[in-house]
Amino acid sequence: MFSFTLGALLAAASAVQAAPGLRARQAITALGTSQISAFQPYTYYASAGYCAASETVTWSCGANCEANPTFEPVASGGNGDSTQYWYVGYDPTLETVIVSHQGTDPEEILPLVTDADIVKTNLDSSLFPGLSTDIEVHKGFADAQSATATDVLAAVQTAISQYGATQVTVVGHSLGAAIALLDAIYLPLHISDATFTFIGYGLPRVGNQAFANYVDAQPTSVTHINNEEDPIPICPGMFLGFVHPSGEVHIEDSGEWAACPGQDNPSTQCIVGDVPEVWDGDESDHDGPYGGVEMGC
Repeated sequence: MFSFTLGALLAAASAVQAAPGLRARQAITALGTSQISAFQPYTYYASAGYCAASETVTWSCGANCEANPTFEPVASGGNGDSTQYWYVGYDPTLETVIVSHQGTDPEEILPLVTDADIVKTNLDSSLFPGLSTDIEVHKGFADAQSATATDVLAAVQTAISQYGATQVTVVGHSLGAAIALLDAIYLPLHISDATFTFIGYGLPRVGNQAFANYVDAQPTSVTHINNEEDPIPICPGMFLGFVHPSGEVHIEDSGEWAACPGQDNPSTQCIVGDVPEVWDGDESDHDGPYGGVEMGC
């Protein structure tokens, strides 16, 4: 079970149940020190997504692994090239299954989110049964998620059975956050006896308005954390029909973490207002730090 502090934070940061117009009028609030600290284990889990499968399956990936010493790995995969690394295991301290996906560096992801792969597509109905055809997502992200989907599902089911888990937390940074958000929709369609949380870092926009509305309507807790002037979270552009779900937390230059209600909140305290165009951003902010943690293995 999550601590009360993190659970309360996720509920406040996500604010997913109100209508979009109401969400836009809700107050932006600053996270407290204890609330920020509560994210740190998950930040390290996202960072460990960059580590080779051979290291995460033995939980021997250096500082990222040492930060969560009680973690019990279940399965790892990917090759870090054509297929992003991923791993699944159980954290007995947090009492949750962890699913993590590898991201990529800003120089590699920026073309991915701005060029040819911005074509939108429906999600594979065999993986995502019952979803409306109005829901469309970034084809490159959908392809990356589908490459590991069934292996990840099998590993999560194993972890739930092995540890009697009732919580699943899906994390990732950058491209890994996009894959993880799709996993956070995919896994509940096949697992009915668990609750789900998504915590992403430097998340690009994944889908259209119908996608964002679908995410907001689910019981899954969603938080996506942006760092300062990182340009990746404003890509692909809203003018192309891409929309973020609710749940943004923006780390401002002052160091304050602002919970930004609504979808793509336009306030200058939030990423859309702070970085209105890609050229206003700074790619060096993409890897962090997120609460003192720089992404990478």
